[in-house]
Amino acid sequence: MTSTLEQYFKISQRGSSIGKEVRGGVVTFLTMAYIVVLNPIILAGVADEDGKFLGGGSTPGSGFATIAAVTALVAGVLTILMGVVANFPLALATGLGLNAFVAFSVASQMTWADAMGLVVLEGLIILLLVLTGFRKAVFDAVPRQLKTAIAVGIGLFITLIGLVDAGFVRTTGIGAPPIQLGIGGHLEGWPVLVFIVGLLLMIALHARGVPGAILIGIVATTILAVIVQAIADLPASGGKATSKGWNLNVPEWPDKVFAKPDFSLLGDFNLFNGFERAGVVTAALLVFTLLLADFFDTMGTMTAIGAEGGLNDEDGTPVGAQKILIVDSIAAAAGGAAGVSSNTSYIESASGVGDGARTGLASVVTGVLFLLSTLAVPLVEHIPNEAAVPALVLVGFLMMSQVKDIAWDDSEIAIPAFLTIVLMPFTYSITAGIGAGFIAYVVIKLVKGKIAEIHPLMWLIGVLFVIYFAIDPITSWVG
Repeated sequence: MTSTLEQYFKISQRGSSIGKEVRGGVVTFLTMAYIVVLNPIILAGVADEDGKFLGGGSTPGSGFATIAAVTALVAGVLTILMGVVANFPLALATGLGLNAFVAFSVASQMTWADAMGLVVLEGLIILLLVLTGFRKAVFDAVPRQLKTAIAVGIGLFITLIGLVDAGFVRTTGIGAPPIQLGIGGHLEGWPVLVFIVGLLLMIALHARGVPGAILIGIVATTILAVIVQAIADLPASGGKATSKGWNLNVPEWPDKVFAKPDFSLLGDFNLFNGFERAGVVTAALLVFTLLLADFFDTMGTMTAIGAEGGLNDEDGTPVGAQKILIVDSIAAAAGGAAGVSSNTSYIESASGVGDGARTGLASVVTGVLFLLSTLAVPLVEHIPNEAAVPALVLVGFLMMSQVKDIAWDDSEIAIPAFLTIVLMPFTYSITAGIGAGFIAYVVIKLVKGKIAEIHPLMWLIGVLFVIYFAIDPITSWVG
């Protein structure tokens, strides 16, 4: 069995071991497990145009358990597929941002089944672009240093995600400053202290070169969180910026660990009915917006993961890039077909890579844990963000180290790289950062008279991103 795994996943060849792969897979799951709860929170509380809620209920949140179970199921199957087919340590689940767009911008104009049908259609279009070689051709057309900037920008982005999810950084609710340290410029509440202890523990373990530093840190911090909750009896924050409670999940032992999963959402979609409900032009623009976000998010994510794990070639392209893109494209369609929104590659996979994962075996481990979580939704609901997100901050540091490979004395690449890096965290969008960097690159080459150095596909991408950023006025104009 061991030799079979070794040969299939090329574990030693990539400088890893079965132990490291298993550990990395567990770490990735722990940093991603929040999606099993967060996806239902986003999708279950929004009514479609007919006033119905996802899952068939007539009240907000009635489909929570169903959405959670199917979210975990689809993530598990697709992540295993990524590991087995592409042999890459990348996990997939419902895309944050994409699910919010589907809930608030798409379902509001049609039924939930119609909205999921547009997601399926978007996934099929991306799959077609991959199979024709277009998606990889676009990836190959991107300059290497711009790919490096994407990885660095994502490092800052996931660092901000970790700080915000922990309550270390919060919104102020006013124009200036828009964000601040904790509440009123001060760190308050036991959950933030738990996060700080967890982060310092991970930093200390990493600095001493302790194997499994991230996983040890997550487990130890979770135990600390449970102890704190038993003493302080804190509530969940409920999304309030001034709350001193837990960000998402309350870390206490649940009344029951296992429950029979409800998969009734599977197959609940209408492929083309959205065009009839919202109009052809509006529906087409919705599909285009989903497609563009999905298209480039994954390219940035797999570049960053490959760079962190030393799995990219000299041009900055991950090994098995075509297979990675095929699985990711299937994931987009599968998420819609399952009724839980587009599934995509997760940058949180960097936490597992940071803990030693280098092959698809880690993805298989993560996928199996997602499948098991369909039975343990009550348990997953009680894993606190504050215990897992310190891993994102530490991995953000590791990814930031690549910034030295960018030629900062060359404005033709330095300015696009700068915009790519800073706009990802500042806009909370990987796609926005990539788009701004690409447009800046084309514009600078153009004004300096170096048109011949612009790859034809970079022209096309630049135009598409201009449309992407102007999607709201375009929609208003044609509507």
